[in-house]
Amino acid sequence: MTDQQRTGRPRRRPVSHLRSAAGAALLAAALAGLVGCSGGSGGSSDQSVPDQLSPDALTAVRNAADITGRTGSAHTTTELVTESSEKKAVFAGTGGYDYVKRIGRLEIAVPPGAATTGKIVEVVLPGTVYLQNSGAKVPEGKWVKLDVRQLPDGNLVSSGATDPATAAGALRGVQKADAVGNETVDGVSLHHYRGTLDLAKAADATGGRGGDGLRMGSQTFTVKEVPYDAWLDDQGRLHKVVEVFTFAGVAGSKEAKDQVKVTSTTALADFGKPVETAEPPASDIFALKPTESPK
Repeated sequence: MTDQQRTGRPRRRPVSHLRSAAGAALLAAALAGLVGCSGGSGGSSDQSVPDQLSPDALTAVRNAADITGRTGSAHTTTELVTESSEKKAVFAGTGGYDYVKRIGRLEIAVPPGAATTGKIVEVVLPGTVYLQNSGAKVPEGKWVKLDVRQLPDGNLVSSGATDPATAAGALRGVQKADAVGNETVDGVSLHHYRGTLDLAKAADATGGRGGDGLRMGSQTFTVKEVPYDAWLDDQGRLHKVVEVFTFAGVAGSKEAKDQVKVTSTTALADFGKPVETAEPPASDIFALKPTESPK
């Protein structure tokens, strides 16, 4: 948006710019042209009463983030599809999240035609994201550290994925939940729910730094009633969630042709299996100047 304001005219931004999330200035331009479970409960798996799926659809979906967090950890696959009237791009990732240590890691394949080649590596903590291979101005092997409040979308979509904690945390803001039916996914019988969620309410329910990204997204996305589909098991754990975010590709425009739709899919498996990740050492952090973009 800042870039458009400087030029004084609307300017379309290629959807591929969404993946380059290594600076506030770059993200502002990208969103003009996306940490839940890590907040709230600490993710302890030690409880006297086993978790169980609530018979009430709204309660079941809202509880999914906390119940999933109590598994201790989970491995994930992600897909993020950005679509505008001009372009479509697909980003695929793998990784995991440790709900006890409140840290996760994702490796995201960059699609052809993007400014960066190879993959983006992302380490996420409540309110903080580290990015590697995020732009040409960042030396190879170095990381950029960002506060998610620097990013217009709160890092819900801008790095090419919605991290597992945030994707689940968004469900704390569910306003409508309809039971679609039972479906077998990867050999597991799951309960399918569909409805809409409110990111601002999700941020309030999550609280702390874990809610910061959700709150930023609630202020940026143009469709406030975010559509979702969620698949839960009999314990109430989240196995898969699809969330659809929308933002204006032309600054200030509300016209349908100027909107960019981002469909984020997060799948979780191997609950309780250890996840290997850690914050990058301080010696590997590359500090950008306040006015400098990493691209």
